[in-house]
Amino acid sequence: MFKVGDKILYPVHGAGIIEAIEEKEITGDKQLYYIINILHKGMKVMIPMEKTTHHGIRNVVEADVMEDVLTTFQLEDDDSSINHIQRHRVNINKLKSGDIYEAAEVIRELVRISKKKNLGTEDRNTLNNAQQIFLSEMVLVKEIEQDEAVTLLNDAINH
Repeated sequence: MFKVGDKILYPVHGAGIIEAIEEKEITGDKQLYYIINILHKGMKVMIPMEKTTHHGIRNVVEADVMEDVLTTFQLEDDDSSINHIQRHRVNINKLKSGDIYEAAEVIRELVRISKKKNLGTEDRNTLNNAQQIFLSEMVLVKEIEQDEAVTLLNDAINH
């Protein structure tokens, strides 16, 4: 269970802060909801407390985990044996998992492909989305500004 002020990651939208816990009646059903401010998108979302596990919501990672993830951008894992449709499905599932290491794999793989050839629209959108979600978590974990997070990510990718 989360509390007000917790920094969380909502895999679909990115990192945010729980601003409130409110009881709402929707379709005649009263439930407690987390009100989450997704900072990088400037939006608030309401998630029923009992659905957080289903949506993959978790606390943001610790700073040492973020540092470890940044080192994984140098690993080799190019699996060019799957086609772009299979790759897209695999990548979306990795992002939905909420696992920061899997998000890093998606970014790493798509950046490597983009250095060899132009990415298709789906892959380009997936890469942009994965990077925004990753950056939103880095900003909260490291307590830095967005532009500094972008620099750190680019350095990790291009090191």
